[in-house]
Amino acid sequence: MNYRNILFACWLGLFAIAQESPLIMAAETVEPGPTDKDAPKEFTTEKSGLKYRILRKSDGEKATAKDKVKVHYKGWLDSGKTFDSSYDRGEPIEFPLSAVIKGWTEGMQLVGKGGMIELEIPFELGYGANGRPPKIPPKATLHFIVELLDIVQPPKPGPVDKDAPEEFIKTKSGLKYRVRRKTDGQKATAKSRVRVHYKGWLDNGKQFDSSYDRGEPIEFPLSGVIKGWTEGMQLVGKGGMIELEIPYDLGYGADGMPPDIPPKATLHFLVELLEVK
Repeated sequence: MNYRNILFACWLGLFAIAQESPLIMAAETVEPGPTDKDAPKEFTTEKSGLKYRILRKSDGEKATAKDKVKVHYKGWLDSGKTFDSSYDRGEPIEFPLSAVIKGWTEGMQLVGKGGMIELEIPFELGYGANGRPPKIPPKATLHFIVELLDIVQPPKPGPVDKDAPEEFIKTKSGLKYRVRRKTDGQKATAKSRVRVHYKGWLDNGKQFDSSYDRGEPIEFPLSGVIKGWTEGMQLVGKGGMIELEIPYDLGYGADGMPPDIPPKATLHFLVELLEVK
């Protein structure tokens, strides 16, 4: 993976269509839970084009787009061919709703914890015009039944020192930073590999990425990310927290990285350094 072009690892696929491995022993298959006797036969269509019907109602908590959910599901095509199933694998799956196809992000907010929903997802809210060969053909409508087993609230950033400075320090490169939580822990070098939690936003306050929202920290080599990160993450110790203000020439440059990062964008990050390798 080229971390100079992609600062962080992307959540691939739906929650990517489950990888098959000959090294993983398959658990016993399970069957979907019961549906309501009065479950509707007709689908409701949302403005986005998503179609759904609630197969098992629940008064349980509903997820938001920022939540991590635990589900059992199966997915099939218009032909009836199943392309993936956690039931067949015998294990539910957890993933952040902010990092899956749009039809799932929208659809899984329509059912309560403990409920079951059927989704009919048009290709625009799924894998698009190109699909995801070989399992998902171009412009494929996707069908799913999903049981929402649990909702996991995303973690929040840790505490900031009471005496943390309000002013930023500017380095010779133009990077601005302020240490939000001091620590005597090990500091990284440009050759280190680090494990971090972070969130990033633009000058207008719009967040473009967050490992907190995905519910999982990320690990990457400092030699393979944007220059502002390579420099900035050497300024805080393990266990500490730093805020970075990265000018475009230390970030994604004059062109940016559309659609999330506009041209000549100043990037802002809050980062907790969890581990140095």
